[in-house]
Amino acid sequence: MFWNDLRKALVTTVLSFVMLASLYAAPLGAAESGDIRSSCWTSSSLSDDLVTVVQSPGRWTCGDRTYSLEGERTLLRFGIGPHDVLPQYFFSRRSALAAVHLLAIDRDGAMRQTSLSANELPSALRGGYFKASLPDVTRDTLEVIVAFDLPSHQMTLERAYLSPSDVALGPDLVRSLLFLAMLAGMLSMPLIFNAAFYRILREPFLLWHSMLTISLLLTILVSSGLAVVLFDPPAMTLSWMTTVIFGLTVASGAMFTHSFIEPDRMHPFLRRALLWCAAWAMFLSTSHAAFPFVGRSIQSTLYTAAFAPVIVIFILSVADALRRGSRAAKFQAIGYVPVIMAGLVRLVTGVAPWLQSHDAMLLFYVGCVWEVLFTTLGVADRFMTIKRQRDSARFEADMLERVSERDALTGLLNRRAIEQNFEKFRAEGYRALAVLDLDHFKAINDVHGHVVGDAVLKAVAQALQADPQVHAFRLGGEEFVLLVRGDDAQARAERRRQAIPAAVANAVPGLGRPVTASMGMTDASPNAEEQFAELYEQADGLLYDAKLAGRNRTKTALAQASKNDADPAFDAVAGAEEAALDRQNASASRRERTLRRA
Repeated sequence: MFWNDLRKALVTTVLSFVMLASLYAAPLGAAESGDIRSSCWTSSSLSDDLVTVVQSPGRWTCGDRTYSLEGERTLLRFGIGPHDVLPQYFFSRRSALAAVHLLAIDRDGAMRQTSLSANELPSALRGGYFKASLPDVTRDTLEVIVAFDLPSHQMTLERAYLSPSDVALGPDLVRSLLFLAMLAGMLSMPLIFNAAFYRILREPFLLWHSMLTISLLLTILVSSGLAVVLFDPPAMTLSWMTTVIFGLTVASGAMFTHSFIEPDRMHPFLRRALLWCAAWAMFLSTSHAAFPFVGRSIQSTLYTAAFAPVIVIFILSVADALRRGSRAAKFQAIGYVPVIMAGLVRLVTGVAPWLQSHDAMLLFYVGCVWEVLFTTLGVADRFMTIKRQRDSARFEADMLERVSERDALTGLLNRRAIEQNFEKFRAEGYRALAVLDLDHFKAINDVHGHVVGDAVLKAVAQALQADPQVHAFRLGGEEFVLLVRGDDAQARAERRRQAIPAAVANAVPGLGRPVTASMGMTDASPNAEEQFAELYEQADGLLYDAKLAGRNRTKTALAQASKNDADPAFDAVAGAEEAALDRQNASASRRERTLRRA
């Protein structure tokens, strides 16, 4: 019931998210109609005079938007037409850089300049972008020049534009942020399930799934305008956070797959490779965030390409698990499709020099929810599978324990049962312990065989029937133990001992003689702390005394009797029984001699 309700809830959530995405996705990437894109670009070294570079027409490349990061400084030129809405802000995608210089050039050559270091660049409400206020732009302004010192990513140049206004917190943006907030809320739901599941299973894949969910939540937070609304950190802070969190997402995804796929459903090499993928992703992201300018011109391309083996290994791992019949891999194969597609788009466009870089953010947002919810379905399914396995294993263990505590022949409890549970029996009031041994049992096996001997032992077990006041045990061979509670413990034990001859005679006729038993019985006082071995040794000694006294009798050392004294009543009964037994034996001997003479 729980699994069906959970599955319905999650499927409904996914469908709701898809509907929301279709309604609210457009404002995420919408641009104002008055936005102005660059028309020309050039590059220079940091030592070159900025004004000189700007005023050198032969250095500019126009009509070709294939930007290069070879130069230390890259400049973009934005032409201001007579009918354009005057821009007031500059926007571009966040990535590591050293500084941004903004120049407004009028038709008469007048120039106004503003420079901002990387740490001074504020984040924009539009997700993934930074912004900067332009110098005064008037109707006399001919063009705006934006110069980037040490840009580290092509996308910063490709996505740059001028806008007449800041991104306003209007209805469209509010809808977009509301959509992202709802998305984050959906992603938070699996964390509750994981917390509940982990309390029961204590499985590591639940922790890795929680880590994956948290990293995806953080990715949405830092790559959207939510971080600006909630915290408003500097643009470069969000830039390196995005890089590190991306590595954490890949690493936790690899570790989740490593621990989630059933142990016998993935090739060991691929399972180990996932561990290396997790370490590799964290190394790449932290090193790229910490040292963004080491190989600046090609570093972003190499960084993107370095994740290709991770994608390949992950796809191979899931495919191999599916081939081997993994149930968990089915959920992962479905859940990771959008994320893998977004990763492939980023990989191809980030590596191929003739393509513009594309981060596929909408597909990534869809993939976040799709992945988390479907893997949550997989986690729930795995939870139910493991729970069934554990319940079955626990039932089997209980059954085996019960079997291990039972004597296979008689069905009575065995020595292991009494030794392991003696303290519990004593706490329940079973303080009297009796040891019984069948008299002359070896002769029965020798004369009639072990099959008859086994039948005798089964009959004795029936005579020593257990009830709420008595527990019966077979210690081995023809030796039995009774644990008895109550004020009439001695009488209960004695009745069972005396019932043995009749029970055996009824169950195993033709033995030629009654089967009797000798018994030694002792008990522990309420405040005593004797262990089983101590009481057993005392009772066994009394049993030995009963054997020496002629067998078919009881020797007791109970709290109400004198220690090592026989109970007179029981001895009298035993004596009468012994006399009757002697007469029967003598009669049997006479019949046997008569038969021999005949």
